[in-house]
Amino acid sequence: MPERTTSVPAVVVRDVSKTFQIPRDQVHTLKERALHPFRRAAHHEFAALRGVSFEVPKGGFFGIVGRNGSGKSTLLKCLAGIYGADGGAIHIDGQVSTFIELGVGFNPDLAARDNVTLNAAMLGLSRREAKKRFDAVIDFAELQEFTELKLKNYSSGMMVRLAFAVMIEIDSDVLLIDEILAVGDAAFQQKCADKFAKIRKSNRTVLLVTHDMGAVQRFCDEALLLEHGRVVASGDPREVSDDYLNLNFSEAARERATATDPSEDQGASVGDGRAVIEGVRFDLPELGEAATVLPNGARTAFSMRVRFTSDVKDPIFSVVLHNPVGLALLTASSGLDDEPAGDFKSGDVVTWTVNFNNILGPDRYTVTPWVMVGGGELLALREKLSSVVVTRSVPTGALIDVPFEQSLQRELTLDAEQEKTQ
Repeated sequence: MPERTTSVPAVVVRDVSKTFQIPRDQVHTLKERALHPFRRAAHHEFAALRGVSFEVPKGGFFGIVGRNGSGKSTLLKCLAGIYGADGGAIHIDGQVSTFIELGVGFNPDLAARDNVTLNAAMLGLSRREAKKRFDAVIDFAELQEFTELKLKNYSSGMMVRLAFAVMIEIDSDVLLIDEILAVGDAAFQQKCADKFAKIRKSNRTVLLVTHDMGAVQRFCDEALLLEHGRVVASGDPREVSDDYLNLNFSEAARERATATDPSEDQGASVGDGRAVIEGVRFDLPELGEAATVLPNGARTAFSMRVRFTSDVKDPIFSVVLHNPVGLALLTASSGLDDEPAGDFKSGDVVTWTVNFNNILGPDRYTVTPWVMVGGGELLALREKLSSVVVTRSVPTGALIDVPFEQSLQRELTLDAEQEKTQ
């Protein structure tokens, strides 16, 4: 169990490690055990946490991010005392409330009223105080009509609302919250976000595990990125969010995703074959290098390499970038130029380049290039040929960041005008 201390930081984690023994061959039946009583099951070790260290000051809002299997939830369970760490030390100053797994601490055969009372008592409230706060819990969870209904008849959404409402109503010093909040509907998630904003202004300490980089940048003072149980980045939430996106959408990660998803479009070419799109790339001219991750606001170049297999007159080169929901957020075409491209012979190879200021919001964009001639004849098109990730250091919540200028002019009040004339 994590040790409660009176040290200045609310949470101190020092070189914490956690390893699980996973059996290779499991004994499933009594017969197998009887026939082979002395067989020792082979195990392999899985290191979920490897020397993790960090501190969270009192009143801090701390984000823990990482890809699936990185050790986030294991770390939170070690902090909550659900798992014991194999090495290192954990110190927590104050009472802890946890929101890690849906329904933990609830009895499905009891009604909401009884579960709220019992759960609040487990978190340190007296029975009288628990009953006193019942209405506030139910109001936040919006379950006024279901207080006498047994929890086994609750939906997962109702359960998550009740559990979260109980946790935030307890005046705990430290809140441990896992990404289970994604179970709630959009309205409840916004309600939780509003509550987070209020908690952030209080002196309560929050550790939030999430995949939502918007929430990390909106609420967190600091963040930590885990990969294979190790800390690979920590500090400013914007920088950690960028590192998380880089890690998720690196070239190697995309290759792994493509290999495991046979439905992924590989950019098969369509058209009459008079041109072949051999490849595309993005560059950051200021750095002089190719890029698979583009920082928002940076000058960017897109290039498409095309080989002609027949003589072609005045081809038009185009590209479109779509976001994950299919919206076209960037299009470019040589057909908008007054000067035609000219004549090309079979065997000619050209590179068409577009330079632009990257105002796209943070997301992953698919790239679809094509070549055609006047009249709509399609020579080559490769849908979703590749993808690129855009990161942003300053969150705005918009799909694109349109550059703007602003000014502020103070207008004289009536009193100020009178004073000026005197």
